[in-house]
Amino acid sequence: MDPIEQLLAERACERLVLDFVHRLDLGEPSSVADLFTEDGTWEWPEGGRLIKGRTALRDYFGTRPADRLSRRLMANILVTVTSPTTAEATSYFTTYRVDGHQGGMVPAGPPVQIGTYEDTFSKAAGTWLLASRTLHLPFGGPTPRQ
Repeated sequence: MDPIEQLLAERACERLVLDFVHRLDLGEPSSVADLFTEDGTWEWPEGGRLIKGRTALRDYFGTRPADRLSRRLMANILVTVTSPTTAEATSYFTTYRVDGHQGGMVPAGPPVQIGTYEDTFSKAAGTWLLASRTLHLPFGGPTPRQ
């Protein structure tokens, strides 16, 4: 693969990783479904969750509580391009979150989740999309209410 094409593919996949959390935290959560292939999956093995297909993903992420305030920090995003139309990545995330938010600043507290995402990507019609996302959560706790 041409080095410039590889860099462009890596950046497009990194952008999807970041766009996912940005949409959850600052945008319309159900719109994360648009970042997946039509048959894309989101899985949390430890929680026994497997959401398959763009419509199911839209419904799942659309159930996020309206009064939830969250911020996710992404780090160590490592994308490996495996072919001109496929890639995979591992990234670390830290989630700060409260429910019952009515506005204003929230006193800082510990994160409620620290984990990794394992992603696969697919390129079709010139666009990179998430084909699968698997969440691994070695550190987690309940979401506090404000």
